[in-house]
Amino acid sequence: MPSVQPQPSLQENSKLGMREKIGYASGDLASNLIYQTTSIYLLFFYTNIYGISPGAAATMFLVVRLIDAISDPLVGSLVDKTNTRFGRFRPYLLFWAIPFAGLAFLCFTTPDFTEGGKLIYAYVTYIGLSIVYTFVNVPYAALTPALTKNSNEIVSLTSVRMIFANLGGVIVAYFVPFLSNYFGEIASPTRSWQLTMGIIGLVGALLLLFCFFSTKERVKPVNNDAKIKFTDIFEQFAKNRPLVVLSIFFVLIFGVNSISNSIGVYYVTYNLGREDLVGLYALLGSLPAFLCIPLIPWLNRKLGKKALLNLSLILSIVGTLSLLLIPPTMIELILISRVVTAIGTLTAGAFMWALIPETIEYGEYVTGKRLSGLIYSLIGFFFKCGMALGGAIPGLVLSQFGFVANQAQSSQALFGILIGTALIPAIVLALALVNINFYNIDDKKLSQIRAALKERAA
Repeated sequence: MPSVQPQPSLQENSKLGMREKIGYASGDLASNLIYQTTSIYLLFFYTNIYGISPGAAATMFLVVRLIDAISDPLVGSLVDKTNTRFGRFRPYLLFWAIPFAGLAFLCFTTPDFTEGGKLIYAYVTYIGLSIVYTFVNVPYAALTPALTKNSNEIVSLTSVRMIFANLGGVIVAYFVPFLSNYFGEIASPTRSWQLTMGIIGLVGALLLLFCFFSTKERVKPVNNDAKIKFTDIFEQFAKNRPLVVLSIFFVLIFGVNSISNSIGVYYVTYNLGREDLVGLYALLGSLPAFLCIPLIPWLNRKLGKKALLNLSLILSIVGTLSLLLIPPTMIELILISRVVTAIGTLTAGAFMWALIPETIEYGEYVTGKRLSGLIYSLIGFFFKCGMALGGAIPGLVLSQFGFVANQAQSSQALFGILIGTALIPAIVLALALVNINFYNIDDKKLSQIRAALKERAA
């Protein structure tokens, strides 16, 4: 006989104070400070500072993602089973904040090893960072519905979170080049990057601790007779079509963002010959978020899910392909193209987070199990797969087109960098455009699913 779910208490439906919203959002700021720094600059650091070949670095990015394919669902199932005096999700922020910062610091540290030793060290530290990131990010993301069941408060909380997430991108875009250049005037390049990541990691750890102390898990897990196990992941992929579509979409969108950010450093440095604009170019990839995100609820009401996503992706395709036609001397037009592309990808990237709860509810509808932690871990895995493309694809392109670090590049190498900056992202965006049109939950179907779940619970 199915158990009866208790009605949410007044505390579970309570409004959240701004301090708690900011405290929660600071967790995403912390994650973005550390992981976006890794996504944007780690390949450049490996090839130009640490002395690892682009091909070897690209292979490493792919291998780490294969390891994530095993570790991420294991972490997700562990999170779903956690029950402590601190709650189900918050303890992970407390206990993994310092290791997260420490491994980020070690990734940008350059011990004096042989070529093989350097590669082993890079594998160990990057794999460690990726696993610890999962232990932080999966429970953090799943914390949202544990703070309140008030739908309006969840929308407000998510909006604040996304603003802070993109604030992290802005800080990384501007302050990481600034700090590395500043320390580069008083120390070696290897030491300057180590000091830069030390500061970023320390701030990230403090923000995660602030997130832990500022939040409270009010919504307690409902007693569920269905046991959660690792193999539930296969049932979800077999029956939960929206989850499959959204997972692929996460790979493609975060992949195109990561590719553009990662190879953008090379494009500005070598094709434009304007190393001084690296920070501005990266900044323009995040800054439009503060215009896009507040408009998303209104655009969704006016256009609907698919039209909003389709228009966003088409805008990004136009923006990135324009780089094939703009001469490298026309800096202003190139920066405008960067903004146009960012508006599209940031809108699509922010909106797709709102679709995750729908896939959780659909999964519960078709399987009888509500797997928040496991599904967020899957999304986290595919998110990291997309981020890894920013290291793997540019690394392969640079290797194939004859890039040689720290010297003037051949015309072939410059052409390869241009292909990686403009054509490859456009192809990835086109695949995302096709993929998202297979998403089959509209507002009417979502209402039917929620009504069925409510009736089932009663």
